[in-house]
Amino acid sequence: MKTHSILLVEDNEDDVRLTQRALKKANIANALDVVGDGIAALAALRAAAAQSALPSIVLLDLKLPRLDGLGVLREIRADPRLRCQPVVVLTTSQEQQDVLQSYELGANSYVRKPVDFEQFAAAIQQLGLYWLVLNELPSAPATPPA
Repeated sequence: MKTHSILLVEDNEDDVRLTQRALKKANIANALDVVGDGIAALAALRAAAAQSALPSIVLLDLKLPRLDGLGVLREIRADPRLRCQPVVVLTTSQEQQDVLQSYELGANSYVRKPVDFEQFAAAIQQLGLYWLVLNELPSAPATPPA
């Protein structure tokens, strides 16, 4: 993974293509890395941390095979190398329990995927502007206290 990249954790190929189209429409040219399950997401993030090349943002679906999004978020926040990683939950879930748990586990934001493509593209554009342009990331992964 390259810095200023986006890690999309999504198992639905239609949603992956939709996100790719929305990024293109929003003129967001950052590298997009896609993984289809929670275990693969953690492996990709840990490998990126080892190379000091964490993505600028993780877009995390909640309904994933092998390890769901809440489990991924729990593992990210428990890992000292990843705990500062910005994570936006990007999901279709409208369950208030999912919103609450996401924030309790340290999500930086919770965004429901709009059904309409134009609304989805606008949401992706706003996410990209904030997380890839305005937001400032630490220069290196946080190290655990001695």
